[in-house]
Amino acid sequence: MSSTSERLVGAVDAGRLRDAKVIGIVATAHFVSHVYIMLLPPIFLLVKDHFGVDYTDIALALTAYNVMSALLQTPAGFLVDRIGARVMLTLGLILSGIAICVSALLPGYWAFLIGYALLGVANTVFHPADYSILSATVDGKRMGKAFSVHTFAGYLGSGVTPAMVIAAVAIWGWNGGFLCAAVLSFAAAILLMVTGGVLPRAPRKTTAAAPASNSKVGLDLLLSGPILRNLLFFFCLAMANGGIQTFAVVSLGAIHGTSAEIANIGLSGFLLFSALGVLLGGIIADRTPHHEWVAAVGFAFTSAMAILLGWVDMPSAILIFVMSLGGLLNGIIQPSRDMMVRAVTPVGSFGKVFGFVSTGFNLGGMVAPLAYAWLMDHGQPRLIYLIVVLFILLALVTCMTRRKPEGAPSWTR
Repeated sequence: MSSTSERLVGAVDAGRLRDAKVIGIVATAHFVSHVYIMLLPPIFLLVKDHFGVDYTDIALALTAYNVMSALLQTPAGFLVDRIGARVMLTLGLILSGIAICVSALLPGYWAFLIGYALLGVANTVFHPADYSILSATVDGKRMGKAFSVHTFAGYLGSGVTPAMVIAAVAIWGWNGGFLCAAVLSFAAAILLMVTGGVLPRAPRKTTAAAPASNSKVGLDLLLSGPILRNLLFFFCLAMANGGIQTFAVVSLGAIHGTSAEIANIGLSGFLLFSALGVLLGGIIADRTPHHEWVAAVGFAFTSAMAILLGWVDMPSAILIFVMSLGGLLNGIIQPSRDMMVRAVTPVGSFGKVFGFVSTGFNLGGMVAPLAYAWLMDHGQPRLIYLIVVLFILLALVTCMTRRKPEGAPSWTR
């Protein structure tokens, strides 16, 4: 009996170790992908002056990034399900590094745009590949924590990037700062090639779930009501977070005269505490099926934060505290967001579904930079926060009206 118990304990420990390795590798790739998301905002003004253009022209680079991601992320999800997430993730990291080198080394504004468009192509693989690997490999009892660590790594990448970029730019200029980020991508690709044997080469198939997963696939699945509702949900999140993450520094300066240093500290607080909130949210997501209520509480606090930022001139310490607290509640939402998507996804379709709904981020990313930059160029920075609040409320309505899975796969409803 003791020998049997020891074998069972050993198997459980081996499963946990494997899960930890898988989560660690995927989280590293996600960390790097978020470095690129926040690479430009801290030095918006510097790059704008370098090329002699306005905010809208520089924001066009972010739009090009998101247009390419929006167009190609769903096809990338199908490729993930067909040829395997490991290969796609490795290629995405390599292409990311190449794209950043193009933006940093080739002369002229148009080369900068082309580099960001290539970066958008590379970005298409991360969400479908990451979620496919996690959903196919990690024990279901630890899925909420796995999603939270994955998202935490992304927020951590976003949170450390402003300080990292500013430090690198001070030494090597903005081109050198970009090249430092490219090195991270190539290093992560090498890590994946060396240690990626623990990852599945193709998503696991579960025979028992085959009838349900085969009843509807492809476009029928993606165009079903619950999946489209999640697409809208992700779009709203992108529009809301885009206003805070990309334009908080310049808008706070324009509205309240907040110094760039204080605003950047507040933004770093928002991003870093979002990362901590994600870890707390993962614990919550594993302990409650009511993910929509978790999101509702988080949205209530983040909307209050946006109102304070736009209409209240706060002392520096209070501003940093408010942004950090808002980031914490914003982070708690994220694992519940991912669990809501997983709940309506049939086995074997994680790549295409997460690729499709994540396109909502890119659609928001296409609209948000240009819309908010236009408001900045026309002297209306406070309207940024009004739009942020409106999209937070729409996201709240979207998640509170979703149908809960019960019995048959909910995506067929």
